[in-house]
Amino acid sequence: MTREQHLEFCTRCLSRKFDPNYGTVCGLTGKIASFEKECPDFKVDESVKIKIDNETSLSINEVKSKLSSDVYERIRLEQNLLGAVLSGILVSVICAILWGVFTVATEFQISYMAILVGAGVGYTMRKVGKGVDQIFGFFGAGISLFGCLLGNFLSIIGFIAIANDLGYFETLFLFDYSQTLSVMQETFDVRDLIFYSIAIVTGYKLAMRSITEQDISDLNKNAR
Repeated sequence: MTREQHLEFCTRCLSRKFDPNYGTVCGLTGKIASFEKECPDFKVDESVKIKIDNETSLSINEVKSKLSSDVYERIRLEQNLLGAVLSGILVSVICAILWGVFTVATEFQISYMAILVGAGVGYTMRKVGKGVDQIFGFFGAGISLFGCLLGNFLSIIGFIAIANDLGYFETLFLFDYSQTLSVMQETFDVRDLIFYSIAIVTGYKLAMRSITEQDISDLNKNAR
């Protein structure tokens, strides 16, 4: 155990004392703690109120270290990867359509719509999928990138339709899709890369379940 993990016990123990050189130490041995997992002499000081963080999300490795294998496997069983992926794709398409509509309406390429895609995809996948495995993050990142590319493409179709005095769906039907890559490259801007990167990172982070210290405490209590 690390010093920080030991102190989670020591600062709440009736046998604690303060040493000017080492900080909180054991009053029984006069030394810093060296136990593993739990201290046999631990006695809770009920007067010490522990503030549990309910804001900061823990990393997967931190969650694994703070939960028993049984509890961790139980929350993994709550995961729904298929539901998360399907809902993420649906939201990415909706966001891409909104991207295209706003871009054509304003006649301006709105690159920061990419952030909306990443946030929308990631948040939806988190709510539906309840995923703690990293694969949810990978899918969140990939689907977010797909939504960004689709939004950009739909915007291009809108501008082509206006330039040729055609209907939007008519343009979608007549467009030579073998030219998609070259058309996307012609309209590419360095700023697109920046916003795409933000969307990918956002989709990755938000797609996974957020577990805080408070959640850890509640899960451990329910497991008893």
